[in-house]
Amino acid sequence: MSILNLNDNDLVTIYCEGNENALEVLLNRHKRKIYSSLLLVVKDKELANDLFQDTFIKVIITLKKGQYNEEGKFLPWVLRIARNLIIDHFRKVKKMPPVPVYKNEEGEEISVFSTIASDDRADDLLNEKAKFKGNLRKAINELPNDQKEVVIMRMYYDLSFKEIADITNVSINTSLGRMRYALMNLKKILTEKKLEVI
Repeated sequence: MSILNLNDNDLVTIYCEGNENALEVLLNRHKRKIYSSLLLVVKDKELANDLFQDTFIKVIITLKKGQYNEEGKFLPWVLRIARNLIIDHFRKVKKMPPVPVYKNEEGEEISVFSTIASDDRADDLLNEKAKFKGNLRKAINELPNDQKEVVIMRMYYDLSFKEIADITNVSINTSLGRMRYALMNLKKILTEKKLEVI
C-alpha cells in the first residue's frame, strides 16, 4: 500500500518510527484547512504563515518526544495547537484588531472615526468611545479563556458561531452557550467594578 493511502494515525505511527515522508503527507493532506482556519481568525497572510510554521514546529516536537496520544484525531489536535498559538500571539501583543474601515462613494478607504467632525462634541464622543473600549477590554480580559475566545472572535473578528465552532472544535450550541455566559459575566464585571459603558 502506498504511503499516500495511509490514514492519519498510521502516518503518525510511521513518522514516529523514523519515516520522515509521513509528515510531508500529513502536512500536504491538511495544510489548506489548517492555514485557512488561521487566516480566518488573524486576517493577515504573513502572520497566518508564521503561525502555520509555528504550529508544525510544535507538532514535530510533540511527535518526536513521543507525547502524541490523540488516537485517530490528528487534525483536531493540530487545529487546537494552532488556536492556542493564535491566543498566545494576541496575548503577547495585547492588541485588538484595528478600527473598522469602509469605502466611500469615491472608493477611498475611510476609518469610522475619521468621519466624525473634530468639534468639541466629537472630541468628547471620541473620548467616551475610547473610555468605553478600554473598560470593555478590561472586562473581557477577566473572562475565562473559553468565553474570552468566543467574545473576541465574535465581536472583533465578526465570525459566525459556526465558524467559531469549527475553529474551536466544539458544537455551535457550545459556542452560543459560551457567548451567553460571557455576556452575563461581562455585565457582572462591569457592574461590580463600576466601569462606565455607553
